[in-house]
Amino acid sequence: MDEGTSPGSAPPRDFESLKAMLIGSRDSLPPRLIQVAAFALENPDEMALGTAASVAAQASVQPSTLIRFAKRLGYSGFSDLQDVFRAALRSSWPDYRERLARVQRARQAGGPHPLLSGFAESAMVSLERLMAQASEEDIGRAAEILARAEVIYLLGMRRAFPVALYLAYAFGKLGIRAVLADHIAGLAPEQLTEAGKRDALIAISFTPYTPMTVELTDRLADRGVPIVALTDSPFSPLSPRASVAFEIPEADYAGFRSLAATFCVAMALGVATAAKRSDK
Repeated sequence: MDEGTSPGSAPPRDFESLKAMLIGSRDSLPPRLIQVAAFALENPDEMALGTAASVAAQASVQPSTLIRFAKRLGYSGFSDLQDVFRAALRSSWPDYRERLARVQRARQAGGPHPLLSGFAESAMVSLERLMAQASEEDIGRAAEILARAEVIYLLGMRRAFPVALYLAYAFGKLGIRAVLADHIAGLAPEQLTEAGKRDALIAISFTPYTPMTVELTDRLADRGVPIVALTDSPFSPLSPRASVAFEIPEADYAGFRSLAATFCVAMALGVATAAKRSDK
């Protein structure tokens, strides 16, 4: 019996139970199996539809590691584990692989605006995924934290920067004091110096996670600053430090990942925060 399973215990047969098990096992799994767990939760559709070889290649592990991972969780093998992801896919969002394949076929046939169609399709899939697992309760909890804050600090670099910049614009228009840590000239640490327990931080980062964002989020969490995280996985380094963490499932097209769902969450947070402040 692999370490981490109990004799006679049955492995989870639904995705939410499997997700809870993986999050609970985060500190006990070896690094390679953590890598597989993070990939599985970030890419459930690939886990459902791929072969062991294709999934292993995308997760940057050997196929044997997938089998070891499945057996560590109590499954008979990778196919047995894969059934959980297939059941979740059937009951949730449409098969976006087929939708994007249609766009690819149109491109090969010289169809109109194939790139625009591909990016639009991936944005729609991202929004469908968001609606399938969005939590109004989390929006409410995050808005409560942000509404209490004297200053809302905004931290997002690289691909996440447009979202942080949009929030700075939105909060400004809504009359809410916000400070954007834009890291120009490497000044993000100084821009966050004044953040304290009476403020709040919105931290935004996605795989492979910008080290400076993670480091500064840790610093502010150590100072008692409440954290609202916009990220893509429960295995994100931002999640353990956050009072509320949004795991936002963005699809991609041709290797370019959408930000449609992330912007949707950002807009909802801005308006919900303003509404909470108005209520107060």
